[in-house]
Amino acid sequence: MKRPENEKKRYQTFEDLEVYQVAREFRRAMYRVAKQLPDEEKFGLCSQTRRAAVSLTNNIAEGHGRFHFLEQIKFMLQARGSLEELLDDLNICTDENYLPAEEIEKLKPRRMARSQTHQRLHSILAQADY
Repeated sequence: MKRPENEKKRYQTFEDLEVYQVAREFRRAMYRVAKQLPDEEKFGLCSQTRRAAVSLTNNIAEGHGRFHFLEQIKFMLQARGSLEELLDDLNICTDENYLPAEEIEKLKPRRMARSQTHQRLHSILAQADY
């Protein structure tokens, strides 16, 4: 939930970060994907997808809690790695015909714009609608 612009806060929690909010929605979407995978992927792709989705938001939260800028960057880069891993998991779903291609394409970020906070996590996951 975003704070109203007129409500300024001296200290933000990680939950106030737009990048975290969008990553959280993407994590939820990836959990829905994992639930749709076939039983034979329960301990493989399903488990890996869930771990990468959790890593995405965990690294944003942990990075926000670090006081040194370089540590913050390190965790944002780890979050980016988790995002890339999830995009590859979606490619696997396409390649193995686990989900309809249209459904998978809706989840993928549509544009990779450059911005702050690690490209604002692929431009806030390309303004996704999860």
